[in-house]
Amino acid sequence: MGGSVSVSEKSIHEFTVKDSSGKEVDLSVYQGKVLLIVNVASKCGFTETNYTQLTELYRKYKDQGLVILAFPCNQFLNQEPGTSQDAHEFACTRFKAEYPVFQKVRVNGQNAAPVYKFLKSKKPSFLGSRIKWNFTKFLVGKDGQVIDRYGPTVPPLSIEQRNKSLNQSPSKQPKTIKTNSFGSFLGRITMAATVVLSCSSSTKVRTWKRYSKQIKEQRARLYIIWKCAVFLLSSHD
Repeated sequence: MGGSVSVSEKSIHEFTVKDSSGKEVDLSVYQGKVLLIVNVASKCGFTETNYTQLTELYRKYKDQGLVILAFPCNQFLNQEPGTSQDAHEFACTRFKAEYPVFQKVRVNGQNAAPVYKFLKSKKPSFLGSRIKWNFTKFLVGKDGQVIDRYGPTVPPLSIEQRNKSLNQSPSKQPKTIKTNSFGSFLGRITMAATVVLSCSSSTKVRTWKRYSKQIKEQRARLYIIWKCAVFLLSSHD
């Protein structure tokens, strides 16, 4: 569960997706652009912050080559229940989105969209490749290679400096900024609490159990790392 899936494609530009009306879009049209790819939902606790900042980020950097690609997804507690066109209208009407909003997709499982299988295989998260929640973000360079992955709790505007550096040095992609394990652990707790609070009462217990299991797994990994460090330090001459 959550393991990496092997894909034959070497670049995001090799994929074709569908827009909200069902028309095919060849992603090769975005060659030479920096892409921020996001799975969106209209009824999530992260909707307001993410959509608002995505709109601001796009307006600020679209003339410098940034394109945001939004993929509505209903896999997380049915928080995108309408049609693809409903999701498109919601983003464009309420949040004045000027960037592409595509057809609804699945981001996990055997029926996940090929483009998401590619993204996850190139940038798995600390707890595996699965998308954990709405508004997970992938930053893709001008050459179509996945550079970074950001969780739902990372505000879009916090990626601003990264986008600037990509546009300033097109031939040299900056090194991936890695989040330390403890910071990631705290982020997981924050996300779990936010998600649970945004759920209806009938789903709170089930959702918390799922996130609690993930938090325990990460805590166990941190404990093992700490014990190894103690052993190495104590045995050092």
